[in-house]
Amino acid sequence: MTQSYDLVVTNARVVTPDGVRSGGLAVSGERISAILADGERPPAKETIDAGGRYLLPGGIDPHVHFRTPGLTHKEDWAHGSRAAAAGGVTTVIDMPNTQPPLIEPELAAEKASTVSGDSLVDFRFHMGVTVDSVEDLHRLQPRQATSVKVFMTGHHTAPNIIRDPVVLDRIFQIAAERGIRLVLHAEDDSVFSLLDETQPPPTGYDAYESAHPRTGGIVASSRVIELVRKHGTAAHILHVSSSEESDLLKAAARAGLPVTYEVTAHHLSFSAPDTQRLGARIRLRPAIRCEKDKGRLWDAVMEGSVASLGSDHAPHTVEEKLLAVADAPPGLPGVQELIIALYTGMRRRYPGMSTDEAVRHVARLTAEGPADLFGLGGRKGRIAVGLDADFTLFDPDVTWIMSAKHTYAKVGWSAYEGWTFTGRPDLTVRRGETIWDGRDPEQPRFGTPSGIWLDAEPAVPGGFSAQRETSA
Repeated sequence: MTQSYDLVVTNARVVTPDGVRSGGLAVSGERISAILADGERPPAKETIDAGGRYLLPGGIDPHVHFRTPGLTHKEDWAHGSRAAAAGGVTTVIDMPNTQPPLIEPELAAEKASTVSGDSLVDFRFHMGVTVDSVEDLHRLQPRQATSVKVFMTGHHTAPNIIRDPVVLDRIFQIAAERGIRLVLHAEDDSVFSLLDETQPPPTGYDAYESAHPRTGGIVASSRVIELVRKHGTAAHILHVSSSEESDLLKAAARAGLPVTYEVTAHHLSFSAPDTQRLGARIRLRPAIRCEKDKGRLWDAVMEGSVASLGSDHAPHTVEEKLLAVADAPPGLPGVQELIIALYTGMRRRYPGMSTDEAVRHVARLTAEGPADLFGLGGRKGRIAVGLDADFTLFDPDVTWIMSAKHTYAKVGWSAYEGWTFTGRPDLTVRRGETIWDGRDPEQPRFGTPSGIWLDAEPAVPGGFSAQRETSA
């Protein structure tokens, strides 16, 4: 007797860890039950004809600021998760620099309760740390977080900076003992403080990058590498912006150190002259670097040195962005643009690359990599039987111009307005439920905000896992 499924997708190019194949998939409940051969069409309650689109694993954005609690005039989970779903993202990991910040492990459940009922996508949190909360890391449990964000410099929405090298050393020590992965904004605050003492703040965006130079990132990355060498801590450096940082971190990984790093879509999309042209829209920390840096980051992406792509989705209102150069906060919306910016960049930069190869890079960077880094690989990040039915149907050939009407972030603007994109997610499914249907661009539809707070397995050997086995 032929099995009947809840959902069947047919006529797709299925992107799996083993390659791309024609066929489809079958879903029972919230999980993938079968990968279907080309032409296979078993009975189901619902059948979707992919029309030859690529079936990509749902994106995992491990670097978002959805601003809840305390900063919801800039963004909230209802809007942020809509932007994620429209961008083919089904899971996000939110940063802790809210008001109040997420620095007490017990507050994670409270934050999850606040988010529940507003989120289209599933979610996890990165825990924060301050000078006064370092020893609280001993209480951190996997349900609350398996990763901790460390700010080695700060800005308008990130005031809790770890400047003291003794405190930083202690954080690395505890993280190593507890099996916690550190995620770091690795720019050295003392470098920027020294420069601020000897030069006036920039009054125009032509001087913005030189006022926040690559030196800060190079110095901080070097410090992180030495602390990893000392303690064996797993460290993931966020939004790497320069060729020198990339080279240092690649060398550290080749030396066997547990160091990985992230690149953002905006550091792959823009270069320093764009900051002069777009001004506050791409006022960022780290700053946008030169064309040579962008090229080196693309090389690292394509060769596999980059472990994950993140959006650093950090919206600010137009009014905040229109403040004077010294006062305008850094950050931009990015979760909706993450996959399309990566794919469009690849198609332009590597015109000889096949579509199959391009989408495999997308899957590796936006799904497989973050799933493995943050303990979600047992249920997310791949098209495979038994995993969550998280996927997006991606049209690789459509060409379209992005405007403000396409954006779903609460602030209502995008740094990519006016860009001609190639490729677009047309349908996004999270745990078997359609949460975004844009197949009719004039009447896009969203699903139910039933995203859940996910459990995760520690991605670092030992630590929590070893403690559970010992106590069992």
